[in-house]
Amino acid sequence: MTRTGTTRVGPLVAGPDGSPALDVDALLADPGTRIIVCCGSGGVGKTTTSAALALRAAEQGRKVVVLTIDPARRLAQAMGIEKLDNVPRPVPGVTGGGTGSLDAMMLDMKRTFDEVVESQASPEKAAQILANPFYVALSSSFAGTQEYMAMEKLGQLDADARRTGSWDLIVVDTPPSRSALDFLDAPERLSSFLDGRFIRLMLAPARGPAKLMTAGLSVITNALTKILGAQVLRDMQTFVSAFDTLFGGFRQRAQKTYALLQADGTAFLVVAAPETDALREAAYFVERLKEDRMPLAGLVVNRASRTPSGKLSVERSLAAAERLEEEGTDGPTAGLLRLHADRTRIVARESRLRARFATAHPDVPTTVVPALSTDVHDLDGLRRVGGHLAQTP
Repeated sequence: MTRTGTTRVGPLVAGPDGSPALDVDALLADPGTRIIVCCGSGGVGKTTTSAALALRAAEQGRKVVVLTIDPARRLAQAMGIEKLDNVPRPVPGVTGGGTGSLDAMMLDMKRTFDEVVESQASPEKAAQILANPFYVALSSSFAGTQEYMAMEKLGQLDADARRTGSWDLIVVDTPPSRSALDFLDAPERLSSFLDGRFIRLMLAPARGPAKLMTAGLSVITNALTKILGAQVLRDMQTFVSAFDTLFGGFRQRAQKTYALLQADGTAFLVVAAPETDALREAAYFVERLKEDRMPLAGLVVNRASRTPSGKLSVERSLAAAERLEEEGTDGPTAGLLRLHADRTRIVARESRLRARFATAHPDVPTTVVPALSTDVHDLDGLRRVGGHLAQTP
């Protein structure tokens, strides 16, 4: 798919680290923005960021659905929903734009896989597939299944939105993969497995006449039987026999999903913490998005340390603390001075890391969200995060 550009941004100004500043509100208000994908390594606050963006967009008048991946219970409670599942549910308490609304859902990986099977196969064949032990294992724990099903659910939501007009913005929280790159690779990896010539060749006896069983294939099958066990191999053969007509469909769906990620209406936000490993992972992801010509909107640096009050340098703080300790007076003040020095050092280190990222990727707009003093446990907390994202706290 040919694209004329890979970055979608609003008006830019220079940020404190030299990078252009990301205009989050311009991104949310743009009617051309139909999908926002929050991606990055695990543990950097993607789920909270996704929910905060979705709430801010809804309160600015957009009709939004947010797809979260295994959110903490406190986040479901923050959205006023006791239970999130595979069905979008209205979030109460959304205010602001009048016409805006917010629905939230949590990905049910296996249920989404089941829905794909049920939509593509006859009722009889679907029942046979869903009951197959090999399918149960595949749909529950195969590497990459969660990432693939997140994109499958995104495709379903996009189709529903275009057909019914129920939403004009979809916000997606990507799975907490070991590597952020797994998110882009999983659809192709899973579809290649399901549609692969190797697995078809290995299990050809389950789908064809006996004459297809060559001597070489017999040796391979016998070896597989010894390794996997006869029952497991029979389950695999039965699965492939029932699933045969759907193999090509998974390949086509993966290609369609990939095209949706590349579409002009999609915007990727890479989320990272101000830490070496997280920003390194963010850099990999930025480079991969550009390589695959996917629309990058910018970088969110989450949970940044706040600059301590006062103008004392690290050196002066430590010198004052040492002087007080030597004099044996005012121990608490010396401790506060050392704490001030530590926080100042942390802020300086994080600033250097962000500046290093900005130097390597000068065209990536960035917004910095400070660490909050408390957990996000209600809509007001999400609003505060949204304000920081838009740099209007």
